[in-house]
Amino acid sequence: MAGNGALNVVLGAGPVGRAVVDRLRVRDCAVRVVTRSGIAQFPPGVEVRQANVGDPGLLARACDGATVVYGCVGVENTRWLERWPLMMEGMLAGTAAVGARFVFVDNLYMYGPTDEVLTEDLPLTTYGRTPATCARLTRMWHEAHRAGSVQVAALRVSDFYGPGVTRSVLGEQTLGRIAQGKSVKWVGGIDQAHSVSYVPDVARALVSIGEADDEAMGQAWHVPNAPDRTPRQLLQLFAEIANQTLTLSARSAILLNLTGLVSPAMREFKEMHYRWNRPFRVDAAKFGRRFWTDATPFDVGMRATADWYRRRVS
Repeated sequence: MAGNGALNVVLGAGPVGRAVVDRLRVRDCAVRVVTRSGIAQFPPGVEVRQANVGDPGLLARACDGATVVYGCVGVENTRWLERWPLMMEGMLAGTAAVGARFVFVDNLYMYGPTDEVLTEDLPLTTYGRTPATCARLTRMWHEAHRAGSVQVAALRVSDFYGPGVTRSVLGEQTLGRIAQGKSVKWVGGIDQAHSVSYVPDVARALVSIGEADDEAMGQAWHVPNAPDRTPRQLLQLFAEIANQTLTLSARSAILLNLTGLVSPAMREFKEMHYRWNRPFRVDAAKFGRRFWTDATPFDVGMRATADWYRRRVS
């Protein structure tokens, strides 16, 4: 579908959405971006429209003429449970109304706590509030695809990092602080192996699915990641690349429990703490068999991220 005049619509102008736009532009695709405000800076030739993705009618008008719609929207953690079900309903109905296929960035929460390596065929969880809600959203898009109302595929992504990323656990409060020579406080298992996704790889994978044949739809796919490392190893690597000394302290589980009593954000983190108190490994072999396996090495991705932080403060 690349380079043939087909319209690609990107929902969201955050780091992932911008990386998808970059990916589509170098492939000579027609690109439109939809944001809640309708205000975003992009190079000439990229159209920007306004719509609330939770409103199917408004979204359908904003996506008129689209062949593929890429869902790259994000929600702050404290409003996730409130907003995501409505947003999913709106995106499914809005893309169905214009006859476009819908490929969106998903997380890995729907598996819940497990000691297994994560594969796409693991059962959906009933654990907690956020994981159980993610499982419900998964059933929602599965049903929409099976019913034939819209072709859908999900790209499941681990905690991500990269240029422009600020709200991730590998964002402003960790890599951003290291880039400024400041200390870092880490909440969770600092020495457990953890799969981490690089934003340009996420964009590449989304476009790979969006341009694939119909057999790629109706499925969940895991994005390929560089070989797993621990958070401590990743922070140390970034510090070395940024020519900084890593000063790191870890918050205990007891402190996490206490802060969770008064902080909504920490209550949310406590529920999701299972992702950090054990190895969190993501298997992307299914994606690799169908598409590609050469995820960006950490030394390359961390250097690009350090360069972004350096430009940001210069």
